[in-house]
Amino acid sequence: MSKYLVLIFQDEAAKQSEGESMSAPYQEFQQRRGAFLLNGAALQPPSTATSIRRDGAGGFSVTDGPFAESKETLGGYYLIEASDLDEALEIAKEVPAGIGVEVRPVRMVS
Repeated sequence: MSKYLVLIFQDEAAKQSEGESMSAPYQEFQQRRGAFLLNGAALQPPSTATSIRRDGAGGFSVTDGPFAESKETLGGYYLIEASDLDEALEIAKEVPAGIGVEVRPVRMVS
């Protein structure tokens, strides 16, 4: 079995206007696909992010906010285990994300 990270993207304005109404579909997804879910969490809004970039001179620049301003924001993730990418994609299609999800294989480092 391989591990995949499912990144959940949403429209931040829509999320704020919906409030907690999204929790029921996520709970249903978690009950339906719980055997494949290793971990997952919702993220605080982008306004709480802090970005760190290398400044090219050996130091760092730290700024408030996400890397890029966009109406599509990373809202959460699931770490899943699936037999292959096809199965991971089938699971990810069931995530009730507002905009969509991105699926990436997890690289195992030894």
